[in-house]
This record gives sequence, structure tokens and C-alpha cells, in this order.
Amino acid sequence: MLQIRIAGLTLDATTEQPVLLLAPVTDGAEPHDSHKALPIWIGNSEATAILLAVQGIEPPRPMTHDLLKDAIETVGFTLARIEITRLDEGTFFATLVLRSDKREVQLDARPSDSVALALRFGCPMYVSRQVFDEAAVEVTEVDEEEEVAAFRHFLENIDPSDFMS
Repeated sequence: MLQIRIAGLTLDATTEQPVLLLAPVTDGAEPHDSHKALPIWIGNSEATAILLAVQGIEPPRPMTHDLLKDAIETVGFTLARIEITRLDEGTFFATLVLRSDKREVQLDARPSDSVALALRFGCPMYVSRQVFDEAAVEVTEVDEEEEVAAFRHFLENIDPSDFMS
């Protein structure tokens, strides 16, 4: 497993769908990984949850990921780590590793939900080496403030009907 961090949250220029970029933690990264990131296309609500957590913004009412964190803690567990474990036909799969004093439990989850929870718990995030090698792309430096401003603009102009199935 390769420890990862959030390298960015941007919009796909073609679809305007949010893309989460995950990169290796620099201390443990092999030199050939230092300019690579794992892009995962995610939903608007998950992108909002991740952006709020990254910026340390607490909404006036708990969002779904805040509620789940409270529920996990209420039953005596903590989120020990998340793992992005596989890639199957373009879909990423992740695991939440929950731990209590007495046992460890693994739950299947979407990577975007896993990252949103990991940020709220402050736990490490990992990706399997095979998944990273298969799906990571070369990245160039981006202006983080410009990316955040573009994403904020997107969020400010989103319509609630965009979340309807």
C-alpha cells in the first residue's frame, strides 16, 4: 500500500465533473511517483464534503459524512485508515478500516466517501500499488488558489436539481 494525500480537487474541463487528485505522501514516495496523481471522478456532493473538510469549514448542520463520523464514534469505533483497493472496469473500490478496543471491521465504500471521512477523522489514506501504477497520471504544477476559486464558482452556480437522479 502506498500512502496518499489530496493533491487537488478540480473540474474536468469537458464534463465539469469534479475530479479528486490523490498523490503519494512525499516522504515515502518513490522518485518515479513524485509527479503522478491518481484521478478519481466524483459526485458534486462528495466534492463539496471534501472541499469543506479541506478548508476546515463546519456547516451549520451536519452533512452526511459528519453524521456518519458521529455514528461511528458513538458505537465505540474510530476510522483507522482508508484503502483504495482495486479498480474494476473504470470503477474504484475502497475500504474503511474501523477499529475499536476489541476488534477491527472493514466496510466497502466509495473512494470519495472514504476520503471525506478520512479528512474528518484525520486518519491516513492508502492506495494499492497495483491500482496506483495502473491508473495514475503525470501531473503538472497547478495554481491551487485558481483551482479552488474555479471550484467555488462551480459550487455557487450549481442547481439543486443537479443532485436529482
